[in-house]
Amino acid sequence: MCTSLTYKNANDDWFLARTMDFGFELGGRPVAIPRRHHFTSDASAEGFTTNYGFVGAGRNLNGYILVDGVNEKGVGAAALYFNESVYADQPQNGATNLASHEVLNWILGNVASIPDLKKKFEKVNIMAVPNSLLKIVVPLHWIVADNTGASVVIEQQADGVKIIDNPVGVMANSPEFDWHLKNLNNYVQLNPALHSAKSYGTLVANGFGAGTGALGLPGDYTSVSRFIRTAFTRQHTEVAKDTDAAINTLTHILNNVEIPKGLKIQADGDFDYTQYRGYMNLATPTFYMQPYADQTITKVKLTEELLNSKAPVEFKLQTHQQFNEVN
Repeated sequence: MCTSLTYKNANDDWFLARTMDFGFELGGRPVAIPRRHHFTSDASAEGFTTNYGFVGAGRNLNGYILVDGVNEKGVGAAALYFNESVYADQPQNGATNLASHEVLNWILGNVASIPDLKKKFEKVNIMAVPNSLLKIVVPLHWIVADNTGASVVIEQQADGVKIIDNPVGVMANSPEFDWHLKNLNNYVQLNPALHSAKSYGTLVANGFGAGTGALGLPGDYTSVSRFIRTAFTRQHTEVAKDTDAAINTLTHILNNVEIPKGLKIQADGDFDYTQYRGYMNLATPTFYMQPYADQTITKVKLTEELLNSKAPVEFKLQTHQQFNEVN
């Protein structure tokens, strides 16, 4: 399970960030995909060729599969688990036929803006094809944002594909995105200030201090609660002044929904945890990856050298220095 959000700093630069919460060890690392790269496909014999280069978190499984990233046009995207997904059983003539785990590669490689996405996605057919690593059809939905701040959520269910404008800049997992938006109506009382005093008969009850305005903010790890918590913190967190401050702010926002190991146990005894957090600067564009085992952030900026490389370039994750001992 995962949480994602968009964010704007004081320079009007937009960012997309996400937690990658999963039980199966994905083993991803930063990968830069060059322009005009050809991807093979599990859904079609011809595969597809991209126009734009991009960088994100991925893994080479007889070809790179990425789960988030940002492209040279400033379009960022992230794939999140979505159990309600329903995909096509058959390919469509004249369409780009993709497995669900290939959609993000196609978006980052071919989309220049949110309006461009809405137009081009009309010719995409998402098929029920298993992923070679997980051996299942991966149920996904996607958040996509561009460097103007426009953001949408893509979901495919039995009634077809929906591209939904995202007015709150937040996304989590099930249920469907429209449900999460309606559920915000249950939390209009939340605010970052103190609650005013209330009278009960002749008694005047005062709050216990700062933070009382957020009483009722859900603190569990369900997608429903993570959505509300992220929407609240995104709305009220102080605006960062520049890029470095924005990445720092995003780490603190996502700290609110990060899942430590052992706190979210599944029916089979396995557990989800936040394997990494990804941050995408849509203005530069640049990708940042912060793994669970080591909070050091690895930064990869798209350069002309990477964009024109003959093959994808994979980067090792940075590690922290030794802690300084203070006597």
